Amino acid sequence: MTKDAKALLARVREELKGEGGTNRLVPLIARGEAPLAALKALAAEEHRIVQSDWRAFLTLAAQSTEPAQREFFAAVAGGEGLALAKLGDFAAACGLSPDDVAAYRPLPGCQAYPSYVARLTLDGNPHHALLAILANFAEWGGYCATIAAALREHYGFDDAGCAFFDFFAVPAPELDALGLRALDQVLATGWKPEGAMPAARLLHSFELMFWNTLADLG
Repeated sequence: MTKDAKALLARVREELKGEGGTNRLVPLIARGEAPLAALKALAAEEHRIVQSDWRAFLTLAAQSTEPAQREFFAAVAGGEGLALAKLGDFAAACGLSPDDVAAYRPLPGCQAYPSYVARLTLDGNPHHALLAILANFAEWGGYCATIAAALREHYGFDDAGCAFFDFFAVPAPELDALGLRALDQVLATGWKPEGAMPAARLLHSFELMFWNTLADLG
């Protein structure tokens, strides 16, 4: 059955690539051309996103009917909790105090992503959410690896300041395997993945919107 889950995930990811759209911020960071204002906004926006996603993933775990699906969402939620603790150091490296982060006015184009994750949770279909989230995972890890390297090379950030991105950049084969096992169990129930494609496409689009909203900051 894992073969079926792998094939489905590969097909969905290929379809999402075919949707078009380009992340304009990460290449700017990679070249050291992103302004500090964009990095500050990234830190403050992520602070809100991680907290929102943490709650959403815990709720999806509670909604899940299949054991591996529950375990997957619980594990992802645990990762968000660990990541949140590292965000303060990234914000500090950008020159933001906790009061600055609290006072920051979030941008609609950035907060559309976590708002949609929360909507997937409220829709009460964790199967759709599972495929949408798994389909979009790989790109996020690659973005984080690029950002972590660039922050050291071009912006002079230390390990603590890069730890948030290092955390997501490190491959997580056990989590990947758990996600496939969860998708296996969901497919075994007779669930049809076609109904999840609109969610996967929207989540992918909202992620690009997040990055490109920040890219427009001067």
